[in-house]
Amino acid sequence: MTQKDVITILAIIGALVVLGFVLRVTFALLGPLLIVALGYIAYTMLRKDGGR
Repeated sequence: MTQKDVITILAIIGALVVLGFVLRVTFALLGPLLIVALGYIAYTMLRKDGGR
């Protein structure tokens, strides 16, 4: 195994670790983000409806 192979394997392992961390953070924030988005949509709909 050459040095290039070792660097490639380490890069793949590092990319998988970073991807796992990003996915964990994304799914942890998905619930609160969804609630904020629904609140914003409701607010804009009520604001438009009240402006008539």
